[in-house]
Order: sequence, then C-alpha cells, then structure tokens
Amino acid sequence: MTPDYDVLIVGGGPVGAAAALALRGTGLRVGLIEARTPRAASPDPRPIALSQGSRLILERFGIWGALKTTPIERIHVSQRGGFGRVELNAGEARLPALGHVVDYAQLADTLAQALGAADGCQSIKARVTKIEAGADAASALTDDGSERITARLLAVADGGSLTAMAVRTRDYRQTVVTTRVACAMPHRNVAYERFTPQGPLALLPMGEEMALVWTTSAEHAQLLCELAEPEFLGELQKAFGNRLGRFRRAGMRASYPVALKMADRITDLRVVALGNAAQTLHPVAGQGLNLGLRDAWELAMMLRDCNPAEIGTPLQLERYNVRRRLDRGGGIAFTDGLVRLFSNDIAPLRLARGLGLAALGAAAPAKDFVIRRMTFGTRG
Repeated sequence: MTPDYDVLIVGGGPVGAAAALALRGTGLRVGLIEARTPRAASPDPRPIALSQGSRLILERFGIWGALKTTPIERIHVSQRGGFGRVELNAGEARLPALGHVVDYAQLADTLAQALGAADGCQSIKARVTKIEAGADAASALTDDGSERITARLLAVADGGSLTAMAVRTRDYRQTVVTTRVACAMPHRNVAYERFTPQGPLALLPMGEEMALVWTTSAEHAQLLCELAEPEFLGELQKAFGNRLGRFRRAGMRASYPVALKMADRITDLRVVALGNAAQTLHPVAGQGLNLGLRDAWELAMMLRDCNPAEIGTPLQLERYNVRRRLDRGGGIAFTDGLVRLFSNDIAPLRLARGLGLAALGAAAPAKDFVIRRMTFGTRG
C-alpha cells in the first residue's frame, strides 16, 4: 500500500518548518503535523543568535527580510575573576556579521507563516501520541490512536519524546535567566560572553537594548527572578561589571533549566531525528538552533536529489547519519567543553583558561577557525 506521504514532519517549530520549506518545489508529498497554531506554538521569549550560515538558509526561504534582527559585529569573551580575554571581529573574519539576534517567537511565527503560504506541504493539526516504524513506511498515530498517518520517512523535530532512540542526558545543574536590559552606553553591536563560576553570562545586542542570557545555579536563578528590578540590576552589575555603564532597566524575566540531551543515533527504521529531537545543547555560544537548521537543510538537500523510492531506506538514512556526524559531534563537544571547563572556580583551571583566552586572542588563524566553525559548522 502506498504511504500517505513521502515525508511526514512531526513538529512545526523552526526546525520542522525549515525542513518543510526546504522541500518546496520537489514534487514530493510532504506533510507537517503540529498540534498548536503558529502563535500558540511559540510563546518562548528567549533571544536567539542566528549564525551567518543560518541567515543564508533563511534567505533561501525568502523570509530574512521579514525578521527584525540585530547584527553582531564583535564578540567579547572574558572570565570573571581571572585574566585573559579575546575579541572576535566580523571584519577580520571577512564576514558581514558574526551573528544576528532575533526573538525566538518572531522567528517561529515567520517560518510558520511562510509555510502556510507555500504550496506543496499539507499542514495537519493533530497531536502525535505514538510512532511506529515498519520496513516500508513509518506511522504517526494521533490523539487517541484512532488515526494513523503513514510516510516513507518520518522526520521528528518535536523534541524527541516520541522516538525510541536511546538518549543520553547530562544535567548541568544550571538554570538560565533571560530578559532585556537597557544600558547607559550603546552596545555598538558588540556581544559579550562572560564566564563565571556559576555559568556563562551573555549579553546580546537586540535593538537598542541588550538581551540577557544568564546561566547560574537553580537557587540563584529563582532569586534573580524574584528580586525587585533595582536589586536585580545591582546583581547583574556585580556579575558583569561596568563595560556598558550602568544597567538602567530590565524587562520581564523568565527562567528554564538546561541540560545536554543527545540521541545515540539520529536515524532508525524509516525515522530521522532533527534539531532538539537529535540533540539539545547548552545555550553557551548559541549553537543549538543553528545546528538544528543545518540538520533540516542537509536532510532536505539529500531528499531533493534522490529517487522517491529511495526515501527513508536504510542506505539513505545511513548516508545522512554519516553526513551529520562530524558537525553534530563537533557542536556537542564544543558547547559541553565550554560549560565544563569554565563553570567552576578551580584556581589551576582559571589560570589555564586565562592563558588559553590570551593565546586565542593573539592567534589570528585560531580565531578564524573558531569563527568559521561557529558560523558554518564543521563544513566551514
């Protein structure tokens, strides 16, 4: 029996929507299943730093101009309580920007609206409760299991709870606090990554303000969210310093715990995991969503070039697994290594970190290597 779809995407967030948009014009039967409406599906207030590589993908979808973004021209990296710092510069790296900061909700909504206006993808409003894989097709069972939707390939981009793939988790025992803050001095399109013993503190240029992504202990995060605005700004001032002058105003604060989650394999029988279904990264260096967009783009490019009869076959999925292995492994190792190296106050490590930052700052080829990997992944 012929499956209902060639490709069925589970999850209508940015990665799922990107995969569907990248398959436009292929003639393939593509479906995207999502339980929530676009705006209800994206209440997340977090800022997202999109790499230049992600910008190129979104430009191909024709949506970049619809996004309200702020470019990052320089990144200043330092550690609290230790020497050594490094500045990464877009001009030195021959790039128009090192990244672009955007509101997650706006990105998700813009992708969803583009998908709704596009031909070639059937949107299905339903909640998937179970996935079943078979030799010739995979099935998504919806709601109470009364409806079964089949596809040659089922791409899961909803966070991975539906797949049977083994997932390893590393609990960092950290929580992220996000908000917007106004500073006395203009940001001049400079982003700051300041490592503290409790976790990294990032300030990203966003419009006229700065988007704060502050990683700390769960107890401290709860306190930060409960403090009155003047006391919160005082805590931020102590942690960050005076490089931007006095912090004058803070918006609403939100918090969420962070952990590393990674599937041992990203492919199974007629099933592939994308984005957070394959790996959920620490927000340090802003690699998670960029890696997920590359997952979606690579899969779509492979599907565009193949015979429909090959879609979802073990050979094709193994090729995809191999193509993504280095980029995925590099992104996981990079973010996990930064967290484990910098989230402590051990004196010998503090000295080693300072020496490493100083050496990186003095070595142009090394800085260029880091920027290229952060921007384009291992293919950079």
